[in-house]
Amino acid sequence: MEYTEIMVRYGELSTKGKNRKDFIKQLGKNVRHSLHDFPGLEIRAQYDRLHVALNGTPAQPVMDRLKGVFGIENFSPMIKLEKDFEQVKDTALEMVKAQYKPGMTFKINTKRQDHNFEFDTNQINDKLGGHILRNVPGIEVQMRQPDIMIKVEVRLNGIFLTSETIKGAGGLPVGTGGHAVMMLSGGIDSPVASYLGMKRGVKLDMVHFFSPPYTSEQALAKAKELTSKIAGYAGSIQFVQVPFTKAQEEIKEKVPEGYLMTIQRRMMLRITAAIAQLRGAKGVFTGESLGQVASQTLESMLAINDVTNMPVLRPLVSMDKTEIIKIAEQIDTYDLSILPFEDCCTIFTPPAPKTRPDLEKTRNFEKLVDVDALMKEAIDGIQVCNIRPGENFMNQQEDVFAELL
Repeated sequence: MEYTEIMVRYGELSTKGKNRKDFIKQLGKNVRHSLHDFPGLEIRAQYDRLHVALNGTPAQPVMDRLKGVFGIENFSPMIKLEKDFEQVKDTALEMVKAQYKPGMTFKINTKRQDHNFEFDTNQINDKLGGHILRNVPGIEVQMRQPDIMIKVEVRLNGIFLTSETIKGAGGLPVGTGGHAVMMLSGGIDSPVASYLGMKRGVKLDMVHFFSPPYTSEQALAKAKELTSKIAGYAGSIQFVQVPFTKAQEEIKEKVPEGYLMTIQRRMMLRITAAIAQLRGAKGVFTGESLGQVASQTLESMLAINDVTNMPVLRPLVSMDKTEIIKIAEQIDTYDLSILPFEDCCTIFTPPAPKTRPDLEKTRNFEKLVDVDALMKEAIDGIQVCNIRPGENFMNQQEDVFAELL
């Protein structure tokens, strides 16, 4: 079928009362950003529905992208016809034949906005249903839970037909839940935490620490490509890369081995919170899951959180690894996350890090390094870029083999 339009239905937006207009405006903006590489589209975000006029663009790749935009409950590809009822009958029949298998049932469901149209709702249902019964041997009408549902909308500007309803991502449009930053590593957890934060409408900037020459260009490219995967849920994402080599080297040189990880994480959180403030963000998201590794015990979280009053949000805190991996597979970040490029969280990892660091000892050991100077150097060296869905930053096969040789 050559569809002419995709009709998008809102999810939680229907409960937003006076704020509904702002939520719809943000969703329209996000959809435009997400579909930025389809130049022929026309997107109209209206009070009750969002419409994507395809103007000759194939429907399937557009629908694949829409599946990931938060704030969409479901959507339907539609065919717009002139008010020629013979053409409507032929198109409805073609839709049924494309899906019909022996034993299937069908139903016609009509809504009529144009009350001056020559047939009323019941007449349209009867005439289309009769035409299909006469031309599809063996098919039967079923009013409750039919196998095939042909929906007909008689609007002022034409007649629209659809037979599919495709589930969207749900949640709230990104940007309606405030602005925060995400500490993005190259692992499995932080992209999943990003996805869950964005599902509640939070606009996230990705903060990624890299430590050349200890971390490779492929590791940085991997983090950017993970961001590109996640950007489909928002339209676009700001990526903030933070040079961390000097800080890691000084911490390794001056801090006792057992506290290396704690002091390093404190420094990362300090820098991230400072970046958040500079960018007008109100919180920091992380991919931590309670008890998963040494730095994610309650004692470690207490010692690390000590450096900021800014809210630190952990969407994965109560999830186990199996649950996290399942979501990573669903959002298509898992295969990329497990590529063997070390990030700065894995280099300089001591063999026996403190799992229950003492807060006072942590504060004292941190005095061994020049916190202010290291923070300034890192923040002065940040680079920011805007990442959109579908952008590529690495040739996965060639880079994996090159690094493993």
